[in-house]
Amino acid sequence: MNIRRATAADEGVLRELLAEFNAEIPEPDDVGPESWEDEWKEISRSLDGGAVYLAEDDQGAAGVAYAAPPDRGRSHLTVVHVRPRARRAGVAKALVLACVREVKERGAKRISLDVLDTNTSAREVWRRLGFQEVAHVMSAPVDALEQRLGEAPLGPSRASTHVQSDDRTSVERALGQFVPRLESPDVRDAANGWIRIADPRLDADRDAQMRFARDLSDRLGAVVVALALEHEAVVRFRLFERGRMVDEYLSVPSFYGAVPKGDELALAANPTLVARLTGAEPEAVRRVARSASSPSELPPASELYEQVAQLMGLEP
Repeated sequence: MNIRRATAADEGVLRELLAEFNAEIPEPDDVGPESWEDEWKEISRSLDGGAVYLAEDDQGAAGVAYAAPPDRGRSHLTVVHVRPRARRAGVAKALVLACVREVKERGAKRISLDVLDTNTSAREVWRRLGFQEVAHVMSAPVDALEQRLGEAPLGPSRASTHVQSDDRTSVERALGQFVPRLESPDVRDAANGWIRIADPRLDADRDAQMRFARDLSDRLGAVVVALALEHEAVVRFRLFERGRMVDEYLSVPSFYGAVPKGDELALAANPTLVARLTGAEPEAVRRVARSASSPSELPPASELYEQVAQLMGLEP
């Protein structure tokens, strides 16, 4: 494998390699591709003041890497791409090393790169080579963000955790062993064989409520429901059996941001499980615990919170 510095005469092969790279690692669906004219301008800058290297084998070009000219001591590694036939043979490492050595000679003290959150394998490779995460770039579709910004301000959250048990002594013993300590837990024997626990710490912290519910379910071998009204806008419940979360419902799955279709489906209530573990009627679960793309498509969240609790026999 030969690693050499590219020149302007390599425009054709560079364009071919960059097209392959962009097809393999595409931008988000709503972001249009950069034109070759604009991309070639960036590469030309790197040819003049940065580093652009090609890897070649007996079949021709096998890979490319290029880094931007150093700016205030930092160069950005814009692209690293190796064709499938040459992968897992150290080609990418050799290309990056060639770029690093050249930009170092040009005054770079540090080199950076971008990698998509979804590209977990690449992120792990870069970490092993010594790259550290120093920033997170976040994006949102303009239409969705405009809608969210135009909505009413988010309100407070409140939560209640329900243990399917009549053994209050065991529940309070488990409660006393939970870490971190709750602020002022309110423990009540509710109707229908559920003990209800509420605490200000759990109102605002959904992760803490999940850990608390899972811990109670595990210690007591009981069914536990973690129910919450979040920001006066959406309703969530998590259902635990013997320490394992078996179902989760969020009335608006995309409320906190776009989610893959599979995750959206996973946040729909499972009528069969809810019925088996809480005694709710499956048809009532389907009718009440519905999902939607916006809170406006559902009953007011505070009403939905009450309805979801009632169908499972809980006191919210």
